Amino acid sequence: MLDIPVLKTLPDAARSDDPLKETTISEEEAWKGGFLRVIRNEVVLPDGTRRSREFLRHPGAAGIVLLFDDDTVLLERQWRHPMGRSFWELPAGKLDPKEAPLVCAKRELHEETGFSARRWTELGTLHNAIGYSNEGIVMFLAEGPEAGEQALDDGEFLELVRVPRREATAMALDGRITDVKTIIGLVWADRVLSTRA
Repeated sequence: MLDIPVLKTLPDAARSDDPLKETTISEEEAWKGGFLRVIRNEVVLPDGTRRSREFLRHPGAAGIVLLFDDDTVLLERQWRHPMGRSFWELPAGKLDPKEAPLVCAKRELHEETGFSARRWTELGTLHNAIGYSNEGIVMFLAEGPEAGEQALDDGEFLELVRVPRREATAMALDGRITDVKTIIGLVWADRVLSTRA
């Protein structure tokens, strides 16, 4: 039987002297598309053996919880081809090369919804697929919305709705919303907003 320690508080999992580190000795681009790249690395494991690791290289993204003065949030209904169905999601989009996450968030909010916001709070960064992608999504709370003109990308289709914030969070917790950035964004926004009460 393994002797598994019980820790009262967890240290940061990332460590500079990590005994679990895999050292990359070679890298190749196995496939490149318009949006994603598949990378194949050869690595040396902690015990000295070699393995191949394949993962999706992603430029990163930003997601937005847009909060209205009446305590509603904006959700999008969007078709997601890999899943073969539509999902409720928060507005989000990928970073352009060398683009700051906040700049991306503001751009994506405007393009997808037509809205801008007067106040922005960074909620945190989530890593939604650590087993096969390096994607990180920086989530923001946007408040004080101001309406403008939507500017969807070519081939982008979505529906917009406003939902009471507590109902949206309930949907995230009971399984009606399953998109990870949306679940986490709503819960993180609730945490921030509850500290203001």
